[in-house]
Amino acid sequence: MILGTGIDLIEVARIASSYEKFGDRFVNRILLPDEIAYCLQHRKPASFLAVRFAAKEAISKAFGTGIGAQLGWLDVEIRRKESGEPYVVLHGKGRELFAARGGKSLHLSLTHTENYAAATAILEGE
Repeated sequence: MILGTGIDLIEVARIASSYEKFGDRFVNRILLPDEIAYCLQHRKPASFLAVRFAAKEAISKAFGTGIGAQLGWLDVEIRRKESGEPYVVLHGKGRELFAARGGKSLHLSLTHTENYAAATAILEGE
């Protein structure tokens, strides 16, 4: 049974601007160390940063909370399988919220271009 869905679309330039202006302070606020390392290994990291931002927003919408007191940026981690498929690891409040909602699976799809990044999340329950 689907418990919630979420989608987010963001302009890559918006994230690039925040990264240029605030640097490490910005990325450390929204991403965990492994996410940062993955994004910054690319020649143009902005689209990779943006799609993770969009993913966390989409996941928070699937939970019905948005990013805030119930679910923070660092409670959600976006990882990649060997195949490149993205998957979600929940920490802290994210794990608690998943259990409280009766979550069974959390599905994620990402896409990005030079100008836009988008993510869709589906929270599945029993």
